[in-house]
Amino acid sequence: MEVAVVGVTGLVGQVMLRVLEERNFPVSKLIPVASERSVGSTVTFKGQSWTVVSMEEAVAQAPAIALFSAGASVSKEWAPRFAAAGTRVIDNSSAWRMDPDIKLVVPEVNASQLVSEDRIIANPNCSTIQMVVALAPLQRQYGIRRLVISTYQSFTGTGMKAVKQYELESKGFVPQPEEMAYHYPIFENCLPQCDIFLDNDYTKEEMKLVHETRKILADDQMRITATAVRVPVNGGHSESVNVELQQDFELDDVKALLKKTPGLVVLDDPATYQYPMPRFAKDKDEVFVGRIRRDASIDHGLNLWIVADNLRKGAATNAVQIAEYLLANQMI
Repeated sequence: MEVAVVGVTGLVGQVMLRVLEERNFPVSKLIPVASERSVGSTVTFKGQSWTVVSMEEAVAQAPAIALFSAGASVSKEWAPRFAAAGTRVIDNSSAWRMDPDIKLVVPEVNASQLVSEDRIIANPNCSTIQMVVALAPLQRQYGIRRLVISTYQSFTGTGMKAVKQYELESKGFVPQPEEMAYHYPIFENCLPQCDIFLDNDYTKEEMKLVHETRKILADDQMRITATAVRVPVNGGHSESVNVELQQDFELDDVKALLKKTPGLVVLDDPATYQYPMPRFAKDKDEVFVGRIRRDASIDHGLNLWIVADNLRKGAATNAVQIAEYLLANQMI
C-alpha cells in the first residue's frame, strides 16, 4: 500500500512515521511530502531512506492514503487534489473539521460513520480527541448537559518553533524576537492563550473544543465553556473537565464504564497517589483518566482529569487508527 505523509518533516509528521512503523501498518511504498525547501532531502522509515518529494509528484503517484499534517491552507489547496486522484485523505489540520460534508473522526467514538465515499476525513484537534474518548461513554449512558473545560497544553502542540523557544529559555538564553513562538516566555510560565483570540475573547483553541465536541458527540445543544492554557510541559496535554450529566449516577458505575472503554486507561487511586500525568502518558497511544469524583455543587456533577500524548493520540496515532479502520473495513 502506497502511503503519503504530507508535512513529513514537522513534529507531527515525524511522529506519524514512527506510529506507522510501530503499529506495522502495511506500507509498501512511503511517499514523504514536504515544502519545496525540503524536497530532495531524506527521511528514514523502517530502516530505509526515502526521498522527500513535492506535492505535485505525490499527487501524480495517487497513493492509497495521504496523512496530512501541513497546516490548514495547504490542506485546503491540496487535499481535494489528492482526493480527485483517488487518494483517501486523513487531514490533521483545522481545514475540514467543521465542514458539514466532512466526517470528524475519533475511531473509538464514531468511526462507524465512515463510508467508502468519504475521500477526505478530518482528524480533530488534539485536546478534543482525548476528551471525547472519555466523554463518549458517559454521554451514551447518562447524557451530558454541560461541560466546563480547563486545559493544560504542552508547548509541543505549537510546533517546532515553540520547542526551540523552550529549549533556549531552559538553557538560560533569551530568544530573539524571530525565535519566539509566543508573546512571552514559556519556560517556568503558563500562558492563558492557545492560538489567536476571536471576537468573543475566547481563543480559537477554546472554540475548537466547543464546536468539535458538539460535532463528534452529535449534540449541537450541549453547553460547553473552555479555558485553554499553554504550559511548560514537553509532551502531553492535561484537562480538568467538569461534567454535568443529565441523569444521576453511582460513582462506581462511572468508573466501571470508563474502565471498559477501548483506548481509555483509568488511573484513579488517591490512596496510593495514582492519577494521570503527562510524563507517564508520553509516547503512549492511550488516553488516561483519573481524579474521578462527584461534584456536589451541582446536580449530577462529575469531575475528570484527562491526559494524553498530544503528538500521538492527539494527532498522529488517531490519524493512523482511522487508516487502520478503513483498511479493516475494506474501504481502501
